[in-house]
Amino acid sequence: MPSSITRRTAIKTGAVLLGMSLTSCTGEAAAPPPSTAPAATPTASSPTATFNFGTAAPPLGLDPALANDIESQRVTRQILEGLVGVNQTTGEPTPLLATEWTASPDGRSYTFTLRSGVKFHDGSPFNAAAVCSNFERWFNFPAALRQQAPGSSFKEVFKEHSDEAGLSVFKACTALSSLLVRIDLTERFTGFLQALTLPAFAISSPKALAAGRADVLSEKRGSQALSAYATHPVGTGPYRFASWDSTGVTLLSNKDYWGDRGQIGTINFITYNHPQTRLQALIDGKIDGYDAVTVGNFDELVKRGMQIIQRDPFSVMYLGMNQAVPVLEDLKVRQAVELAIDKDTLIRRFFIDNTAQASQFVPPKLSGFNNNAPALGYDPAKAEELLAEAGYKGQPLKFYYPTNVTRPYLPTPEKVYAEISRQLTAVGFNIRPVPVDWADGYLQKVQSPGDHAFHLLGWNGFYSDADNFLGPLFGEKNGEFGYQDPQVFSKIDRARSLPDGKERTEQYQTINAQIAETVPAVPIAFPISALALSDRVVSYPVSPVLNEVFTKVQLKP
Repeated sequence: MPSSITRRTAIKTGAVLLGMSLTSCTGEAAAPPPSTAPAATPTASSPTATFNFGTAAPPLGLDPALANDIESQRVTRQILEGLVGVNQTTGEPTPLLATEWTASPDGRSYTFTLRSGVKFHDGSPFNAAAVCSNFERWFNFPAALRQQAPGSSFKEVFKEHSDEAGLSVFKACTALSSLLVRIDLTERFTGFLQALTLPAFAISSPKALAAGRADVLSEKRGSQALSAYATHPVGTGPYRFASWDSTGVTLLSNKDYWGDRGQIGTINFITYNHPQTRLQALIDGKIDGYDAVTVGNFDELVKRGMQIIQRDPFSVMYLGMNQAVPVLEDLKVRQAVELAIDKDTLIRRFFIDNTAQASQFVPPKLSGFNNNAPALGYDPAKAEELLAEAGYKGQPLKFYYPTNVTRPYLPTPEKVYAEISRQLTAVGFNIRPVPVDWADGYLQKVQSPGDHAFHLLGWNGFYSDADNFLGPLFGEKNGEFGYQDPQVFSKIDRARSLPDGKERTEQYQTINAQIAETVPAVPIAFPISALALSDRVVSYPVSPVLNEVFTKVQLKP
């Protein structure tokens, strides 16, 4: 790999990967052929290298079932594994803790053969009983816990928990033998295998979950409520948890790992919440790489000969609107918001080159993207007219935005907020800024019912299916948008159960158009995100879905 890389070359390299990883990676058919893979041969010698990686924010929690932020998942992907992994080349589901699987003809039952001889980091055995213990835990999350920890993904994927069992896609998990487990669904779910690749469905040690009282959020880190388990997770992965303090997280190689342990014996995830401090740490040799390169750092990195590796766009950045705020119930007001936003200026000033403008929430590479989704465009004069027609009288509207963070979909939140706020104010909106430190519960504040009229956020896809974008955002009423469209909810529910093919694609295209017409939020960009690496790094397992496990990092001797 060259020691430096131009913007054009980096984008071209990433585009090849994305084309390979997404083109054949929509939902699984009802009865896919069995998938098998031999166990990897563990590395003969113990890994000894130390790898220091700069992150843009601290993790919000290390229980992946209850934390869905990128930095939390970056850490937990190293510690815990799920039944199904992601093929780095094709993007398709691949064996991980399950070595093979078969689906029933009606797509409502999947039987998994588990990898033998695997142990959790605490020495307890990985088996079918452990798998079912995890599924039953997720299914039975009580409502109070879900309210405390809105990062749970189970409901987004399976629709409901046990208190609404009749509406849930999950039915039961049965241990057929120590290494054979069957998962029954109440209906066909085309993206089921791909959904299992989410970090949220990684398998934790039942013994550690019990010891750490995983469902009791009795501890605090900043404003984040956590269980004891969420500060010390235990999985089967190539790295085990060592420590977590104010500077970051340390992991150590799992000497009993069933697969390839790679070169790295110690990983230090070190938090630098400002882009310039991450850049300087790389220049000074304090870290070997960092995520979330910003436009302001790009040229400096190239000038200093640092490697820049770009991910292909698999996220959407948007301006959220909360229809629970009375002013925003009016469609004309929401349309005025869309017309007021100059997306071209935002992308040109704050995003990496070749970031594409968004008019919908599904990225162009996925089936379901609608080339004809309606978009109002940029027309501030028309925005002013609509505000007048709606009778807007200058009521103050709170605009929440995060501080002290960089996200792959939102590189410089404060600057993006300032420009969008300026554009909205120019057409007559009365904006009240509400900055919230990311670590002080920003996600919970804007995703729960509240007084946020506007907010900045984005969504990074974790598997290649339109449902992974539309379901979590618009599949049901939520506190983020106050959005209620039973017809869209019903269409999303139906689309996810359709077999992969033309009808399913057309259904998602229709849903995209319907969402665009009602403007519950304004999609702004499909951002390209980038990592910066020192010359010590020979290769890094860059992934559009962020499935980046550090056993695959190659370092110079």
